[in-house]
Formats: sequence, structure tokens, C-alpha cells
Amino acid sequence: MKDTPIRVVLADDHTLFRDGLAALIETDPAFTVVAHCPDGTTAIDTVAAVVPDIAVLDIEMPGPGAHAVISAILARVPSVAIVVLSMHENPVILQNLLDAGASAFLAKTVDRSQLIAGLHAVIQNPENVTVSTSRKSHNENPLPAENPLSPREIEVLRLVAEARSNRQIGRELGITESTVKRHLTNVYAKLGAVSRVDCIRKASGRNFTTNW
Repeated sequence: MKDTPIRVVLADDHTLFRDGLAALIETDPAFTVVAHCPDGTTAIDTVAAVVPDIAVLDIEMPGPGAHAVISAILARVPSVAIVVLSMHENPVILQNLLDAGASAFLAKTVDRSQLIAGLHAVIQNPENVTVSTSRKSHNENPLPAENPLSPREIEVLRLVAEARSNRQIGRELGITESTVKRHLTNVYAKLGAVSRVDCIRKASGRNFTTNW
């Protein structure tokens, strides 16, 4: 156990959630929350500036995709343990983020004790990976077969290939911009891509674009 508090940076685009999460974490005197971030780009810069022990990241923030954020943080601060929080317990997304270097993946449905245990685990056992998801999620979200993209994800990717912004894609498909971002997060994870250009390249290489 460290003699000084374990320093934590929180990154989530919902202020109320960040505030509530900080309050929960700090019920354990072993932790202190040293910074809040509303998006991925700010998270990268903040972690580099304050060098915390743990960065807790949501995967659907504005800015770069979660894979890119994790990679950028670890390139600048290799010592930080990254804990990913998500409402989506998709095993493909989980594996992609663990491959990027995340130390733990926790569903947002975990309770306080599971959250605190997960944070302690990444400090006490840095060589291990901590995963907390429901058994139901693995039954409902099996690993994909040859074509892992849903019809809607392919629609979004087609419009990305036409250089449309997230707002333009949302307007054309009749969905919100945040929904577009969620679809893109899923596509990044399923294809192992790190950018919009990389998504198109990998989709073309796997023949997902033949019907565009």
C-alpha cells in the first residue's frame, strides 16, 4: 500500500457522473481525485501534466476514439494504470481496449465495492488485467464471425468514407451525434482501427465496402 494517496484522473463528458464518481472513489481514503476531464483530448493532456497513478476513462467521450486515447496516454505516461468504464459490455470492444493497454474494464453497472476493488487491483497487481462485466453480456454479445459490422455501422462507415462530419452523418441517418459516436466507437473496436482513415482502410481490406 502506498504511503501517499493514490492519485486519480477522471474523464467523462457528463459532469454529474464525474462528480458522483469522484465522491464514491474518495470515500476510500486511499484515493484522491486530482483532475476531471470532459473529453479525450483533455484527458491525454491532463494525464501528461499531472502524472496520476490511475486514469479512469469513459469510452464514449468527444475527441479521439478510446483506443487512440489510451495509446496516446500510455505513450506519454507509461506508468499510469488505465481503467475503462462503459455501459457497453461488448467483448470485442473490451478486447480491443485491453489490447491498447487498459489495465481494467469495468461496466458502469458495478457497485461501489466493485469499483474500489478494481482500482486497488490495478495498483496492487499491475501485471494482471481486471475485468468486471456481467455473464449475460457475454451471452448476448458473442465474438463476431467473418463480418462483425452491423448494417447501421456499415451505413455510418460509408458516410465517414464520404468525409461527412458526425453531425452530418446524424442528420442524414436521423440519429443523434452521440449515437454516431457510439457506432464509430464500436467500429473502431471491431476493426482494431485507430482513426477514421484507418477504419476505411481496414473495412476495404475486409470487403465490407463492396455494397457502397
